[in-house]
Amino acid sequence: MKAEEILAHVDHTLLKQTATWADIQRTCDEAVKYHTATVMVPSSYVPRIVAEYGDALKVATVVGFPNGNCNTAAKIAETAQALADGAQEIDMVINIGMLKAGETDYVTDEIRALKKLCGARVLKVIVETCFLTEDEIVAACHCVTDGGADFIKTSTGFGSAGAKLSEDIECFKKHIGPKVQMKAAGGIHTREEMEAFLEAGCTRLGASAAVSVLKDEL
Repeated sequence: MKAEEILAHVDHTLLKQTATWADIQRTCDEAVKYHTATVMVPSSYVPRIVAEYGDALKVATVVGFPNGNCNTAAKIAETAQALADGAQEIDMVINIGMLKAGETDYVTDEIRALKKLCGARVLKVIVETCFLTEDEIVAACHCVTDGGADFIKTSTGFGSAGAKLSEDIECFKKHIGPKVQMKAAGGIHTREEMEAFLEAGCTRLGASAAVSVLKDEL
């Protein structure tokens, strides 16, 4: 797989708490130069990115990040503002505690509410697999499917572990609906790992290291 092909599936990510505007600009410049799928940034920077880069860059941001346990109204407000500011993709974190308690209707309804706001724009749902049992991952797959989301995503990158190929992605493949795509994120650092996740059926990768790893091949 060529480096260009891999990068076309990458959300070039900078979500560190310490990220400054200068850091965000560098990440955006790399995303434009290396033609990544999106730049994934905190929502506070979305208006400035849209103003500076316009159509040269597709902007994605996070909602309810990284813990997911704020109330649904807060996630709705956060999503609405991000979309109004020009974000084209939203990566939301589910309420993990609700899922673990078996309150799957709550999780599904929250996903559905955010997808209704997004409309044709992409909604990815972070289920944070490192905190879930296999049965809970299966339940999360059903919530994401029934909620109408575009993607199920493994991780925030802020949990105890990132994406796991055999445990997470293989489980996703068995239990998501046919219209749901997969995004692997967290702990993806090498070319071999990126290629393996894509070959397993992921159509998007969340990675902060992809450009630095692959740029010498371009």
